[in-house]
Amino acid sequence: MSKKASVLSKKRQGLLHHRTSWCCSFTNPPKSPENLSSFQQSKLINQKFGGGGGAGGGGGVAKNSSLGKRMDPRRILSPGRVSPINSDNTLTEENDVRVETVETCSVVGSPLPEKSPERVVEEDEVVVGVVSNEKYDVRLNLKGRDGNSLVLELDSKVLSENSSVFANLIADCHKNSGGVANLCRIEVHEVENLRVYHQTIELMFADDIMKSFVQMGVSKSIDALEVAAGIMFTRGVLSCLKYLEAVPWSEDEEERLKSLFTRYTFDKKTTEDVLGRLYPGEESTNSQPYIAVQLINSVTGCTNFSSSRRELKSLVKGLLSKSSVYEKDLTALKKEDLYQICQSCLNSLVGIFKEAADSVVHEEGGSSSKVGTSTQPFIERISVQVDNIKWLFEILGEQQMAEEFVNLWAEQEALLAMHKIVSPMVRYEVSRISASVFIALGKGMLLCPSESRCGVFQSWFRPMLSDYGWLQRCKKGLDVKVLEESMGQALLMLPMKHQHMFFMEWFESYSKHGAECPNLSSAFQIWWRRSFLRGSKSSHTVELEAPES
Repeated sequence: MSKKASVLSKKRQGLLHHRTSWCCSFTNPPKSPENLSSFQQSKLINQKFGGGGGAGGGGGVAKNSSLGKRMDPRRILSPGRVSPINSDNTLTEENDVRVETVETCSVVGSPLPEKSPERVVEEDEVVVGVVSNEKYDVRLNLKGRDGNSLVLELDSKVLSENSSVFANLIADCHKNSGGVANLCRIEVHEVENLRVYHQTIELMFADDIMKSFVQMGVSKSIDALEVAAGIMFTRGVLSCLKYLEAVPWSEDEEERLKSLFTRYTFDKKTTEDVLGRLYPGEESTNSQPYIAVQLINSVTGCTNFSSSRRELKSLVKGLLSKSSVYEKDLTALKKEDLYQICQSCLNSLVGIFKEAADSVVHEEGGSSSKVGTSTQPFIERISVQVDNIKWLFEILGEQQMAEEFVNLWAEQEALLAMHKIVSPMVRYEVSRISASVFIALGKGMLLCPSESRCGVFQSWFRPMLSDYGWLQRCKKGLDVKVLEESMGQALLMLPMKHQHMFFMEWFESYSKHGAECPNLSSAFQIWWRRSFLRGSKSSHTVELEAPES
């Protein structure tokens, strides 16, 4: 043989070897390699399937020495389609999928290789299929939405025992054939995921389904549950629900289960454990608003600042927020309950102020004095209650219930009376509450009537001017620029006669204290133009036009 002929022979052998890997693809298979000898064909089978373990605990195909004796040397096993190529190499067209004629043989079921649903099946990829008993009288043709197909040949007895859907189809097939034993052909169209459907069918032949679900994991088990529910695979559904109830879920898996339970109806007794984890009972749902009130009470009941308290405040506020990602029904959350907690915090604040005011009176009268040791606790206790009230005001604003708080804060006559007595180092904290109210009003977050806006300014505008210097030095997250702008805007929303009174009071305070007073000069200029320049021009125009009329 010449050198050129030798090279050509090697290329042909390589081409033949490449074609053998096409026998189990989802595409049209090539013809059987007839030129291979029995020894070469047996070696090829061992190379392809020697490492596969059985789903039912059996060994791989290549390790079964009886298989080689029972199979014709020219037949190549195709587990993916469960369709070995016949010796006469005849091909038949069926349902737009080329399927080879079959001679049944007993092969231990091999597990499906790991592969994500998104992965595109290559033309030369071998997908191991479901093969179990010696009797194959059903050809199941699965047609996926992506255009791929999978043909399985199975035992009608196993299918009928496990799936009422397949049992009816097989019974109809036998009825139409007149009782003559024949191959029953079943087609399933629009299969979303061939691999998942394949795995679910494979569970019918498993000795221990629970063990199979453990190996699959939660996500794949939910996929299999959906298929099992569709084909009425009751044993698979029961085992899957039992497995899912005993393992943790991610939020995404929980949502998938909820969606599944809305589309399929399961036996109540079977699903009560899983449903108990998915949905609260009616008593729990009805008590949700009361639980929310309990959470708020628990936070406001804290007597000191801590990182855990800050975290709980953020957590509860987020859960109650209308923009929360969590589903909730807080329509029964009563405004009266929230305002009752507010009033409780205000009462505590008044009590602490009374203690602070009494300590000042005792100190001035020369009575005993524990003032030095009690001043710091006063500040801490007042700060905690102020923080609670501000937090509640934010929750009320989120629930669109904060308008009444403006009146409630304006009516704190006891606090206002003691504000003049208590040291600025102690009292300035309450002006943080006033700052929150002024900012909400100035930004248009509260739709309060004019009387409410005037009332809160009449009560807390002067204390704000007195405490502003302390607020600047101890901001604690307060943006004083925003406060100044919002106060000016809120003042301009008042009737003109009230604006005149408050702006003149601010002008006098600002001229004396300067930076210790909020800078409302921009709003003051707007008020001046509205009150005098435009007003005088308007009246002058009227006077000129009056004689002509």
